[in-house]
Amino acid sequence: HNFALQENTTMKVPGFAILFCVSLAPSQVNGFHGTSQAFVPRAVTQRRRTTAVEPPATQSAIRPQTRSATALQMAMDPVTYLRTEWISAALVTNQTPRAADVCLQLGTQDGRAVTFVPRTIREFITSTVEPSGELDVRIRRQLQQSEDRRQAAKVVYCEQPADDLRETKDESVDVVISLQAVEAMKENGMDWKKTVREAARVLKPGGRLLWVEPTEIDGESYGDYVESLIDVDDESVLENIEDDEELEKYLVFDDIGYDDIDFILQPHVAGLAIKSMDAGMTVEERESKAKMEEQEKLAEISLQAYERGIKKKKRKKKKKGLAEETAQ
Repeated sequence: HNFALQENTTMKVPGFAILFCVSLAPSQVNGFHGTSQAFVPRAVTQRRRTTAVEPPATQSAIRPQTRSATALQMAMDPVTYLRTEWISAALVTNQTPRAADVCLQLGTQDGRAVTFVPRTIREFITSTVEPSGELDVRIRRQLQQSEDRRQAAKVVYCEQPADDLRETKDESVDVVISLQAVEAMKENGMDWKKTVREAARVLKPGGRLLWVEPTEIDGESYGDYVESLIDVDDESVLENIEDDEELEKYLVFDDIGYDDIDFILQPHVAGLAIKSMDAGMTVEERESKAKMEEQEKLAEISLQAYERGIKKKKRKKKKKGLAEETAQ
């Protein structure tokens, strides 16, 4: 297409209109600046200047408001937003087991995740990025629209913040997803690390945590935190651990994989973590399970040895019978 960028122009089109402008003639395109930022509109790379507006004399104060989910999504550049959106859909669709029935989303901001989960999911539980746990009317409407279109998972509306899943029972969820929600949580003063711990609490043993989030939050890696999460009821247990192999027994997630998302401007990571089957057990329960597994292993070895002995006797008997027939 005959597409050219004009120098010294001002933004006249919305941020996402860049995706549809490539088929226009040069005279029809107004709103992009410089060839060095050909795919980034000015509204993304340079904030608009605003002037403070004095409140009316009758108002003594204006209550501060938290940023909406839409504002946070629009703050992300279009390239990163669309790329992470595509990765999120692929991750949730492909890595949700067929046997999974219940999915919970950390920080529900719209209804898009309802269309990502497979039709085998029966319940979709919400949580919010608001400390109060209140689910906005706009989000409820979008969730209802997605549920009506999808006609699969039933949306369960819960008034619970993502870092305090008070309406969700322990080990009751098959899959937990977190899709570009950490920044919104941080903006509202929530603890993103606590959301990971809450996800570990509500997940069933063998359940999955799927995430697409910024690579680092305040200098700390999201994936590294998930990988290092430990489940112990008594911290004194950690003092007696001498090597990494012993420490691995107490990790919440025993099978983890994550990687950076390419072709984006803001670093993000996509990952998958599977909860350990021993997570949530006490030290005594772990020791009892280890002894039982050892006994089962010894019993299996004994059974195999007995079966080998039976087969050996049969071969000897058969060989002896053939020798007698030959002699006769």
